[in-house]
This record gives sequence, C-alpha cells and structure tokens, in this order.
Amino acid sequence: MGHSVIIVDYEAGNLGSVYRACEAVGLKARVSADPKTIVEADRVIFPGVGTAESAMVTLSRLGLDEALLAFAQSGRPLLGICLGLQILLDRPEEGDRTCLGLIPGECRRFDFEGAENKVPQIGWNAVNALQDHPIHKGMPTGAEFYFVHSYYAVPTFEADVIAQTTYGKRTFASVIGRDNLFATQFHLEKSGRFGLELLAAFGQWGGAGC
Repeated sequence: MGHSVIIVDYEAGNLGSVYRACEAVGLKARVSADPKTIVEADRVIFPGVGTAESAMVTLSRLGLDEALLAFAQSGRPLLGICLGLQILLDRPEEGDRTCLGLIPGECRRFDFEGAENKVPQIGWNAVNALQDHPIHKGMPTGAEFYFVHSYYAVPTFEADVIAQTTYGKRTFASVIGRDNLFATQFHLEKSGRFGLELLAAFGQWGGAGC
C-alpha cells in the first residue's frame, strides 16, 4: 500500500484512533490542517464528531472547505467517517449553514421520545449492504460496526446509499458513496476487524470510475 493518506485535522477529535487504524493496516498516514497538503494528497480521510453546522464554521475558518471541494473534484479517493459523512451532504436539518454539497441530501436528528432508544446512538449495530462497492465487497450481511451519533444522513437519491442500519424504528443510510466518495456513519476505526478491513480496502481503491 504505497499511497500516502492525509487525515484532515479540523479540530473535531478522534484523529489519533484513525491514525493508529491506518498504521494497523499498513497505510502511510499523516494528520494535517494545511489546505495545500490536502489538495495535493493521494487520498484523504475526513473524520469527525459533533454537529455539521459547527464543523462547517471551523472548516471555513481554516480554509479547509475549499480544499476538500477541490480534492473531491480531482477524482482521488475520499473517505468520510461519522461527521465526515454528514458534511458531504447539502445541509443539516437544523441551522442555516450549508455543508459541502458533494452528495445531495441532508442530515437529520433522531426524533425518538422516551428511554427506549437513547440519543445519541452509542454502541454496535448491524450494517446491511444495499449494493456492491469495491470497499464494501465481501463484507458479511449484518456485520456489526460501532456508532456514536445523534444525526443521520438522508440522501436525496437511493443510488447514493450503499448500506443501511436500523436503530429503533428508524432505518437510515449508514454508508453512502458517489464516484470517488465513500463515507460511513459508524466509526470504522473503532469497529474491530470489519472496520479495519474497510479501511484497508479504501487504501487499495482507485476512486472515481472504479
């Protein structure tokens, strides 16, 4: 795996665990908040926790929103993780700030009442593939991954939904993708063997058209 990987640092946490997961599967990774470094990377991992609106404020302040858009348009592989998935969409349900708009859709907050299904969802849950993808290829149906989130993706087009998960009465898109973009709502860096397998597959993926 000779490709270098840049992990985007936009003050959104969990960078260390993503870096260590890259090391575990043999990916040469660096953490960077430099827009030029990101634009010129071989491939980019875009992790994060928190809310899309606050993250977009930080991305804009650091000049990383334009860098990510330029990188995505290059056709090179981009992996979004958790908040990194939500920011690929057009907008959050709450607030008035737009996201990157690379995949049409919005992110919404779980609307459960009572204690039956707590928000955020924290813990392991099954992920069921709806279509084939080079990164998701060979993953067992119902394989479990680790989630920590209060918001979920609602892509406009079904073709952008690669896999889904059910939490309570809500079935949502837990993996989305389009062209050179692939994103997981779960934390693949905290999901044991299956998460590492997806990360390794990302390291081999050619991106757009593959």
